[in-house]
Amino acid sequence: MESASKKHMYRYLMMLTIASTVGLQGWRTLFDNFAVNAAGLDGHHIGIIQSIREIPGFMTFLVVYVLLIMREHRLSALSVLMLGVGIAATGYFPSYGGLILTTFVMSLGFHCYETTNQSLTLQYFDRDTSPWVFGKLRSMAAASNIAVGLFIYLAAGIMDFQQLFLLLGGLVAAVSFWGFSQDPTDRDIVPQQKRMVFRRRYGLYYLLTFLAGARRQIFTSFAVFLMVKNFGFSVREITLLFVLNNIVNYFLSPFIGRCIIRYGERRVLSLEYAALILIFAAYGIVQEKWMVALLYILDHIFFNFAIAIRTYFQKIGDPADIAPSMAVGFTINHIAAVFFPALGGMLWIIDYRIPFWFGAGLSLASFLAVQRIRIPMRIEALPIKSGTDRKKTSP
Repeated sequence: MESASKKHMYRYLMMLTIASTVGLQGWRTLFDNFAVNAAGLDGHHIGIIQSIREIPGFMTFLVVYVLLIMREHRLSALSVLMLGVGIAATGYFPSYGGLILTTFVMSLGFHCYETTNQSLTLQYFDRDTSPWVFGKLRSMAAASNIAVGLFIYLAAGIMDFQQLFLLLGGLVAAVSFWGFSQDPTDRDIVPQQKRMVFRRRYGLYYLLTFLAGARRQIFTSFAVFLMVKNFGFSVREITLLFVLNNIVNYFLSPFIGRCIIRYGERRVLSLEYAALILIFAAYGIVQEKWMVALLYILDHIFFNFAIAIRTYFQKIGDPADIAPSMAVGFTINHIAAVFFPALGGMLWIIDYRIPFWFGAGLSLASFLAVQRIRIPMRIEALPIKSGTDRKKTSP
């Protein structure tokens, strides 16, 4: 990160990413207990709400058109503001309809920010740096989540849900206002396409993104709910688990980025999907509380390997296609996410193990698909700001 523009963008993305992940982690820590204990919801309610939570992700292709009237870094700050507002309002709506509304607002902000975050990272950092940057951003976000997890653990005995949600959302919104005061951009960065982009040669990226979205929803929607509903985890126990999970990921995330640089996307993703086949299958058979907690930690570790899908695109895509392709990728990622949680909620009623078995099947499909990855060799002799990109493909 030798240039001032890269350092400025790195700092900008770091601050907004920390705010975004702290807000989401705090929301996730509190949500299941709030939904069960304050709103009286059950598995099928959670499934519907989680499906609605993913609708904004399905709509992220519209980011391409928003960029016609707003610069990408400004949209990042605005997205984090929406996230904060949605979280702050959650505690004031302890009902099925209220949680649908606040979850949608929160999710709209989160998904729009994730789209622009990925896009800006791939635009400003080359193929030998971006995996490390993605890993470092996740590492620092994990460190911040440890702090918010410890706070919730200590504050849960003296603050109610409403106060906790309000405080978390307010902190996230405060960082967004800092973001509005910054301009980390470099005018010499390759201009991005301001239209939808679909290319046949990006087909494997689209497929892996779709499968990752479907598989992730099973984990996001039902792993914590399984622990709360079937194993009786309390708010403090869930919080402690999140803290432990983030301690592990603080150290492992940069290491994962370095592994992608050293071993390549195909090997890293193959390891992820092979492990997830076993993890999802185990969710359906474990009976001990400590074992399901261990599965959750392992699940979350391998989830971080998904940054290799983005860096894979960076190596096969045109530089001008990054912003629209990240938006399209997020939409594809959430096609299944819109209906999978609701379907999973109905299957949960039949047998809670079925959604996890389905996740194992999706992991197997991903493992087979990733064997098709072929990375072109590329010589990047000129600085990124020149917009020049010379390629050489290995025989």
